[in-house]
Amino acid sequence: MMYLDRPMDIGSLALKNRLVIPPMQTGKTMENHVTAEMIEYYKAISFGSAPGLFITEHCFISKEGQASPTQLSIADDGMIEEHRQLVYAIKDGGAATFIQINHGGANGVNVKLSASDLNVPSKAGQPAPRPLEKAEIAAIEDDFAKAAVRAVKAGYDGVEIHCAHGYLLNQFYSPLTNKRTDEYGGCLENRLRFLLETVAKVREAVGKDFPLAVRLGGSDYMECGNTEEDAVRACVLLEKAGVDLIDISGGMCFYNRQGYTEPGYFSSMTEKIRAEVKVPVVLTGGVKTLEDAEALLKDGKADLIGVGRAVLADPCWGKR
Repeated sequence: MMYLDRPMDIGSLALKNRLVIPPMQTGKTMENHVTAEMIEYYKAISFGSAPGLFITEHCFISKEGQASPTQLSIADDGMIEEHRQLVYAIKDGGAATFIQINHGGANGVNVKLSASDLNVPSKAGQPAPRPLEKAEIAAIEDDFAKAAVRAVKAGYDGVEIHCAHGYLLNQFYSPLTNKRTDEYGGCLENRLRFLLETVAKVREAVGKDFPLAVRLGGSDYMECGNTEEDAVRACVLLEKAGVDLIDISGGMCFYNRQGYTEPGYFSSMTEKIRAEVKVPVVLTGGVKTLEDAEALLKDGKADLIGVGRAVLADPCWGKR
């Protein structure tokens, strides 16, 4: 049996194989709602590539957290039924289905909020975001928990909290954008406090057995930013907090790593993380072929492999 075909458990959830379709924004919404075009597109990937796990594109948890005009919403109870239709379409293809929930922070289209009055590096020179007050942090944590409850009601198999690619939780985690002097800034544990409190509130809201994942932008790969060693320490804390799956990507470098194009270009980080945690670790980035995925799994770089752009180009990638 190929490594990619081997089953894997995420908490109480059994996956049929180790192929993951990672979150990728499609732009197929209509005023932030699920559309028939989106459902058919996701269904084609689920049937065509037969992944063990399908993670939907990031969904905003509140209007102030919206990150782009075409982003999908999970911000109110009126979204539950249309998300249920999306889940059914994906599950028809046999994939377990997670939703990714997110707050844009300094990347917001309606309001720009962050840890400090510093923009993410990619937005240098643009108007600075407003630092969040402590009461606002608590309210956003509550919004994450409410969104997770909607996901449960819609029939998702799990929830992934987005702390990567320069979005709000990542802005608190990264020393490049977090210059706070209170308990949410400074040392790694303080910079992770917002994320860990969010994990705790989501866990309380969905119950102890509902699978919970975090997509962590583990390293910024930039001077004075988070390092791979920071990522390892962060993942140990996330595991202790009750996270069932760790999905690794880039931080302020987004989903790319400058100067690296080989399959699994975040594998030096995931290999270190996997050596220190017992929960499954997902590696995504640059994987284009079955041979790429098999080699990374065989070499112990990760427990599951995410294939994104190759599947966008060919929804039947997995079966081919």
